[in-house]
Amino acid sequence: MRRLVSSWLSLACMSGLAACKATEPPKNDPVSKGLAAVGGADVLGAAKTFLIKGTVKQWEPEQSVVPDGEPRFANESTFSMLADVAAGTTRTDWERKYAYPTPRTYTYSEIVTPSAGYVQGIDASARNKQDLDSNPPAHSMSGLRLAATQREAARTSPLLLLTMANSREKVAAVPDVTVAGVAYPAVEYKLGDQALTVLFDPQSGLPARVRTLDYDNVWGDVSYDLVLADWRAADKLQIPGTRRYELNGKTVAEIQINDIQTNAPVPADRVTIPPALLATAAKPAAGKVPYQWVLRRQFIGTYLDSDDQSFDTRAATPGFKLSEVAQGVQQVVGGTHNSLLIEMKDHVIAFDAPISDMQSNWTLAAAKEKFPNKPVKFLVLTHHHMDHTGGLRAYAAQGATILVAKGSADHFRKVLAAPFTRNPSLSPQDLTATPIVEVDGRQVLTDGTREVTLQVLDNPHAHGMMVGYIADANLGWVTDLWSPGRDPLPEKLNPNQAALVAGLKKVGLNPAKFAAAHGSTGEYAPLAALEGK
Repeated sequence: MRRLVSSWLSLACMSGLAACKATEPPKNDPVSKGLAAVGGADVLGAAKTFLIKGTVKQWEPEQSVVPDGEPRFANESTFSMLADVAAGTTRTDWERKYAYPTPRTYTYSEIVTPSAGYVQGIDASARNKQDLDSNPPAHSMSGLRLAATQREAARTSPLLLLTMANSREKVAAVPDVTVAGVAYPAVEYKLGDQALTVLFDPQSGLPARVRTLDYDNVWGDVSYDLVLADWRAADKLQIPGTRRYELNGKTVAEIQINDIQTNAPVPADRVTIPPALLATAAKPAAGKVPYQWVLRRQFIGTYLDSDDQSFDTRAATPGFKLSEVAQGVQQVVGGTHNSLLIEMKDHVIAFDAPISDMQSNWTLAAAKEKFPNKPVKFLVLTHHHMDHTGGLRAYAAQGATILVAKGSADHFRKVLAAPFTRNPSLSPQDLTATPIVEVDGRQVLTDGTREVTLQVLDNPHAHGMMVGYIADANLGWVTDLWSPGRDPLPEKLNPNQAALVAGLKKVGLNPAKFAAAHGSTGEYAPLAALEGK
C-alpha cells in the first residue's frame, strides 16, 4: 500500500511549487464552492508558510471512572506550530499540562518531515530506550506515530481544499452524510492508504467536518470527526477558530486557534532533525495503523513511541514471554501491559486482555502450548479501561466466559455487539452470545482443588475494580492500583495504593506476593506496612 505522505509536502504542488495533475471539476462541485468560501485558490496558493498558535483540551472516554461514564479529563495544552509548505516540514512546540493519570507537565517539540519525525524533550511517561539513552532526551518517531501525525496534519491543514481541488483524481463524490438531522454534501479524498470524507455546510459551502473511519480497540468500528466552526478572517483567509474532535459523536478534543499568520520566516534549524537520529528514523507506517491507540494514548501522556503497540521495538527485547510466578501460574510479560494465566484441572483462567487482539492472540497461543487440552474458560477483566480490555474479542471468539464487576456487564455487551470489520487481528463475527457474568463483591472460581478469588475493591481509579487471589500460591493479581517491579516502593501510599491496602484488610485478604498488570511482581508486606504513614 502507498504510505501516507506529509500533508505539507503534498500541498507544495498545490501552491505552484511543483506540477500537479488538473481536471475539470464536476458541476455543483462542493470542493470548488468550499475553496472559494475559504479564500480562493490564489490566496491559498500564495501562502508559503504558516504560524499557528492555540490551545487544546482533551478527554479520554475509555478511562472514565464508571463504564460509559463521563470521559476523563486528560490535559490542557498550548501549542505553536510553524509549517513550511515547500519543504513539507512542520515544527510544533508543546506545553502539555496533564491531569490524568497523574498531574504533570511536559514541554517538548515535534518536528515532522515527509519521511521522518522527531521529538525533542520528554513527551510521555512511557519513554522508549532511545529517549532514555539520549541526553538531553530526544527520539525519532516510530512509523506508527509518524503516520498518525501526518494524517492529522492533512486533516487540519488550511490548504486541504486547495490540495483536493488540484488532485481531482483522488476526489470522489459520495452520498450526503446526515449528522444531527442535517444533510451535508460530501466528498471522499484518498490520501495514500487513508480516506478523508469532507462534509460541507449546505448554506455557506465551508467545510464542516473531516471524517475518518477508524478502529478502536474497545468500540470497534468508529467515526473520527474533526468539526470546524467559528470561521474568521486571517490574512485574507477564512479559518475555523474552533476545532473539535468527535469519536462516534462524543467530544474528545477541543482546539482553539488564537493566532494564525502566513508567510512568516521559517529558520532552517527550527525544522531540522539531527542527522544522527534521522539516519535511523522510521518511515511512515502503512496499512492498518492503530490510529486511535496512537493518538489517544498521547492524550493522557502515556504513549510508548514504538512500532509495536505493546513493547519497545528499539529495546532489543524478545517481546512477550511467559514467566512462572507460582506452580501453574504464568504471567505474560515483555510488554507494557501484562496478563495472568492460571492452570485449573481442565481449563485455564486469564486475568485481563490488554491493548489489542494481537496481544490476546499471542497469549491464547502461549496458553494452548503451555497447558495443552485446557482451553481458556474464563477471562476476568479487572476493570473497564481500554488498555486492559482492548483484546477481549479474541477471548470471546474462542468461547471464553467474561467475568466483570457488578454494574459493568451492559458496557461489555455493547462492546461485543459493536461491528469490528476494521480489526486488524480478528475476522468479523457475531460475539453477542458471549456469556458475561457479574461479580457482586466476591466470587470464588474452583475446580475442587485450586481456588481463585475475585474481589471487588473500592478505589479512586475505576468503579468496579477487581483483584485476584490464588489461595494455594498465596498470590494476588493487581491492575493499576499498584505496579511492583515498575514503580519503586513509595515513602507514602498514593490514593490507589492506599485503596488496595485498606480494601484487602477490610475483606481479609493478605497475599504474600502480587503479580501485576504493569511491571512484574513484588512482596506485599512492605507496601502494607506503609498504611497510615
